[in-house]
Amino acid sequence: MDTDIALDTRTQGQRPVRETTAPGGWPAVGMIVLYFLLQALFATLFASAASLAVLLGGSTDRANLGPAIKILLGRPDIGALLVAVALCGAAATMLWLVRLRWPTLWPLAQPPGFGWSAPSSGVFYVYAIAAGVVLPVLGGYLTHFLAQGHPVPQDIKLLSARAPQAYKALLAMLAIIVAPLVEEVLFRGVLLSAWLRRLPVAWAVAATATLFALVHLPDLKYLWYGLPNLAMLGAAFAWLRLRSGSLWPAVVAHGMNNLVSLLGVFFAAHGV
Repeated sequence: MDTDIALDTRTQGQRPVRETTAPGGWPAVGMIVLYFLLQALFATLFASAASLAVLLGGSTDRANLGPAIKILLGRPDIGALLVAVALCGAAATMLWLVRLRWPTLWPLAQPPGFGWSAPSSGVFYVYAIAAGVVLPVLGGYLTHFLAQGHPVPQDIKLLSARAPQAYKALLAMLAIIVAPLVEEVLFRGVLLSAWLRRLPVAWAVAATATLFALVHLPDLKYLWYGLPNLAMLGAAFAWLRLRSGSLWPAVVAHGMNNLVSLLGVFFAAHGV
């Protein structure tokens, strides 16, 4: 069933009401691809700037320049800054592009809108917090069961474990606030609305959750054990988005999930 929603252009006073149509599937996927490409671009720009600083510093001769740059970029504090620059730069750019590309869809509560609005009831924030606490615990057990004792690393967790305390706090803020916000706009806002054009709700949710899991494979070092957990999270976030008429409960649940995961890493590192 095609769920395109197109409103005829008409006037309210002197102002026209613009046509409101869900994004196409390929433009929506393209936005997600662009998000990760932008992360790579901003990371490259930061690494280039750091390398240039070493070169201009004059404390290293040209013969040792390559090893000096490699040592610099391998430092946990510099690695944390690289992640921060890449994520914040890509997130800010994508939020601006989505708002610019689909301004009429941005505030609409239900698809084809992106849900940048208050939820229909505050109780969905309670559901979001509960989901953000319970699901990572259940997902952790599921992942460890599927892994059969094999480690399941995640890049930001490994990096935050090595970083100085101030940089750990920075990475935690990014994981809890910035990453959930931009990912929910892209996956449960743009992509879910796009796929609801051609798919029944259950299939659109499943497809969105599956892609959400797959794009995190590099963080998992391409180990499949964590995919069912991520897909389950993606489906739960989509349920919150659709039932509440808002993106914010999904953002809260996503942020809580990341917080609980990071706390698990912290306690494990300190033998708690």
